[in-house]
Amino acid sequence: MIARAGSGWQTVLADLSLILFMTMAAAVRDVPPAKAAQSAPQSASLPVLAQPVAVWTAAPGAPALAQWLAAAGSDPRLRLTILAPPGAAAQALALAGAAGRPARIVLDPDRSGPVQALLGYDQSGLAQTLHSSAQSKPAQEPVR
Repeated sequence: MIARAGSGWQTVLADLSLILFMTMAAAVRDVPPAKAAQSAPQSASLPVLAQPVAVWTAAPGAPALAQWLAAAGSDPRLRLTILAPPGAAAQALALAGAAGRPARIVLDPDRSGPVQALLGYDQSGLAQTLHSSAQSKPAQEPVR
């Protein structure tokens, strides 16, 4: 008995999956930006945050933000983000000034509770770090 390779139900399913993928990719590509913005939830205007590596919360007995940052690490790719409700904007600005490093402040209207500081590897922060390190390297001459 000779089995025919590639003629089973798996091949048909793989073909249909590929057709579905290509159709969806074409449909998503053709959506106008205005329509995509209307269908997005309101909270989509907030920046996309990376999964935090470390979290600091303003609470009694918590170390100062500068001490926490010194203990959390000095990797330049880590981006400091301060999350606060709109009523705590002054506190967020004071914390950003005391941090001793660049900080992104996000005032979230849906947020309640204490101000938090997050350290994470955001894609935009990684891209900026990689871009600046590539520009700072001297051009190498080709090897002959």
